[in-house]
This record gives sequence, structure tokens and C-alpha cells, in this order.
Amino acid sequence: MHEDLRNYGQLGDSEKPLVVSAILLALEEKDFSTESLNGDTVKTDGQKIFDAMSAHMERVKVEPQVKKQRVIDQFRLIINRPVLSEYDERLGKSPLRYFAEYLHSNILTAICNNSPEDVLGRFYGEFISYSGGDGQTLGVVLTPKHITELFTDLAEIKPTDKVLDPCCGTGGFLIAAMHRMLIQAKEEDKENIRRNNLYGIELRDDMFSIATTNMILRGDGKSNLICADFLKQKSEEMYKKGFTIGLMNPPYSQGKTKSTAHLTELKFICHLLDCVGDGACCVIIVPQSTMVGKTKEDKIDKQYILDNHTLEGVITLNPDTFYGVGTNPVIAVFTAHQPHPKDKLVKFVDFKDDGYEVFAHVGLMPTDRAAERKKYLLDCWFQGKTAPNSFIVRSTIEADDEWLHSFYYFNEEIPSETDFEKTMADYLTFEFNMITHGRGYLFENTINGSKNE
Repeated sequence: MHEDLRNYGQLGDSEKPLVVSAILLALEEKDFSTESLNGDTVKTDGQKIFDAMSAHMERVKVEPQVKKQRVIDQFRLIINRPVLSEYDERLGKSPLRYFAEYLHSNILTAICNNSPEDVLGRFYGEFISYSGGDGQTLGVVLTPKHITELFTDLAEIKPTDKVLDPCCGTGGFLIAAMHRMLIQAKEEDKENIRRNNLYGIELRDDMFSIATTNMILRGDGKSNLICADFLKQKSEEMYKKGFTIGLMNPPYSQGKTKSTAHLTELKFICHLLDCVGDGACCVIIVPQSTMVGKTKEDKIDKQYILDNHTLEGVITLNPDTFYGVGTNPVIAVFTAHQPHPKDKLVKFVDFKDDGYEVFAHVGLMPTDRAAERKKYLLDCWFQGKTAPNSFIVRSTIEADDEWLHSFYYFNEEIPSETDFEKTMADYLTFEFNMITHGRGYLFENTINGSKNE
């Protein structure tokens, strides 16, 4: 699909998911058919898709009007790019008809079955990865499906919860949360969940449009999504909305200088905790460096968190979770508006071995161990299942600590005779290797500047 959108549509990487979104919305309109896309030069295929997409947004009553117009404006490229509507001899039809037929056959059903998969997010992520990463330079790291589902498990989301994702991207967390809530909910409560229990904020216009499309396709035409800067939202006003769950994957590596110090991941965490309701559970995925908190400002923010909120635990993830991005992520779980008790034992987990591996030409995929590893994690997290320190450590914390498993871990195993013999063998091999390479002087003992014979 990536190749076809480029070769036949001459579309840039950030434009491709918008074209896909517009077509999927048009296909939802009952009076629209791919048969009507005939390469007409008077009313173009692009105009037909745009009109059907606009009509569907009217039908599902996307509100307010300013939000609907903002989304529609993002999709105007489908009209303004003539090559999309022109007959292509290689295809025997216009590129738009070709794309529409493909999406209708292969994608639409998966989305409309309320799958927890963020399908449009997957599209976006694939296109960005092919491009060499224009998303990465903006701190955009989309969350994989198995992580969004793990978030909903750690937050123990219920049908009565009110969920906020303040950096919602393409809507992955909201989709996973909605999927879990609908599975548990009574039939008469499902409409209220879709329309009133899911809130999202996204700064980027293109991602906001994709997220809105994602929610519309899942029957959520009045989704509470806004296109805005989360850090500029007043915490006092957000607090009044009574959010019980916060899920967040904030932009990464934006607060590198004094002028951007207000954009660090810790600033996003502090603001989210301040915005949600009393006792709300917040689950956040950030780089490991966030939990280290090297700078003076970071330590101040960590102390602020402990003074006003509670850290429940931190899970160190597989380094390949964001495969191709080069970020070593962790998940941190907090309880809002409850000062951290001094004697609280916080959970620190080493979950690098999560049962997911990178496969050539495919990327990160689950192995047959993935389900078992996830169950083991959740049993240890919620039920206190006995596990070695190498997997989970429970410890009191200070703001100056590195909130990571590796900081609190100590090896409690007593070395065996075999371990001793192996260590000695390794050392002797190393010493022999150094001597044969003319570096035997490294092993000569000296006392007061003279050799000890």
C-alpha cells in the first residue's frame, strides 16, 4: 500500500494516512460506491470521495462545527491532487478507485469490527518508518498494540471509567480502552461509553484528523477529541471533568535546552497527574532517561510528584518495543492526588524478556511465549506472586533515585563452585591473551614503584 500510494498517487509519507482516512470515511457513507469512481473530469473521483466523506461526517453528527471543519480541511488534498483522480493506464482505473477497492476489501471490516488494533495508526507508523523518520524528529513515537492493551490491563479499566489521553496521536490508547470497556459493558451502556467516556487531546492537525477518523469508524461520531496543546490546558479546569484514568505516550526528547525545558517528559507527567481526578490511575510510557532524572529541574519535578502523587511502579520494557526508533522505554504507573508514603514499597520490574522478538523484514512480533510472559507480569504486579529480584524488586524511593529496576536490583544468588571455576577460567584466558599480545606488564605487581618479585 505504501508503494502504491507513492507510485500511483505521488503522495508524501505524511499525506498517505490522510488519503486512507478520507477513503475509509467515504466508504462508510451508504450512498457511496466505488463503482461511481469512473475517472470523470467534470466531477472528479477526488470530489466524489470528498463529498461522501463530508456527508458521512454530517450523518454521524461530528461536533462542534469548528472541529469538523478542521478535519475536513486536512482532507482537501484529495481534491487538490489531480493525479489521484486521473485514469491510470497501468491500473485501468484512477488511483483513488484502486485504493478504495483495496481498502474496502482488506481494511474496513477489521476496523468496524471494533478491533483493539489502531489500524490507521499502523498505517501512519509504517509510512513514517519508510520515510526515514519525519515523525521521530518531532518526538512522534506511536505505541504498539500489545503495549496499548497492557496499559488497559495495568489501569484495570472498567466501563464506568472516564479516560483521558492528552497526547492521543492516532488514538491507539483510546481505541484499546474503548475495546476493553465495551467487552465488559452491558448493551445499554455502550453508547454512553463511546460518546462520553473517552477524551483525547492532540496537537498535530494530521494526527488529530486520523484519530477523529479512527473514532468515527468505531461508531463514536461525538468523540471528545480536541486539537490543542495539552500543556496549555489549565489543570484546574481539567480536574473538574473527573477523569479516573490517564493514559499517555508524550512527545520524546523535546526538552533538551533551557528554552524547551518546559517540554520534558516529566513536565507532561506532572501536568497529567494534576489534570485527572483524585485517586485516578495514570499509566505512562517514556524513555528510561525520564525515570533517571539527571538534571536539577528533573529532580525538582520528581520531588513534586512524590509530594503530591504516588508512584506505584515502573516496568522496564523490551529495548525493541519501538523497533527502529532507538528508544529504551519504561512504563510508569501513578495514583494521582495522593502524596507518596515514605514507607511505600514501589514495584520495579525487568520485563525486557516480554516474549516479543524482531523478525527480518517483519519487525517486532510475538513468539509463543508472549502470552505467558504477560500473565506472569500481571500476576506479580497485582497478586504479589513470588518472583526473583532479577524480575521484580520492591523498594522505598527518594526523588534522587533512578526509578528503574536496575537501580534497586541486587543479585541475591550465592555463587556456586561452578560459577567460581568459570570466572577463574575466563580470567586466565584473558591474562594469557594479553601476555601473548605483548601486554604482560599489566599483570606485574609493583610496590613503592619497584617490582615485587
